[in-house]
Amino acid sequence: MKKEEYQKIVDKYTPKENYIKNAIVVFIAGGTLGALSELLLQAYALWLDMPRKEAGVLVILTLIVLASILTALGVFDVLVTKFKSALIIPITGFAHSMTSAALEYKNEGLITGIGANIFKLAGTVILYGVVSVYIFGLLRILIMGG
Repeated sequence: MKKEEYQKIVDKYTPKENYIKNAIVVFIAGGTLGALSELLLQAYALWLDMPRKEAGVLVILTLIVLASILTALGVFDVLVTKFKSALIIPITGFAHSMTSAALEYKNEGLITGIGANIFKLAGTVILYGVVSVYIFGLLRILIMGG
């Protein structure tokens, strides 16, 4: 079988993505998550009588806990397949990657299992996040002048 014939067969059976539909789903799901986060922020600030900045920390902690619980229950991956990248905002995606690694290696023990592997996926995010911040910080200094 020639390469071109094989490629035709692959193209025929490869599912086609609807980019417009995916963009709309991500836009609506991401907007809904943002709106719910803002409601949660205002609720924490009102109920606990604290400034918005401090209430923001509670919102972040709430998102981390929810993402970790949903990951442990096997629900987070299902939601991501339905709502695409809208749920993989940095904080929930980071919590999901750490919880997934912890669950995957829990049978190997606390030290050599969870401890050694919990940052397996998250380490990449941390590394490239720090490098990106450094590069963009340098660019800002060069462009804006300090």
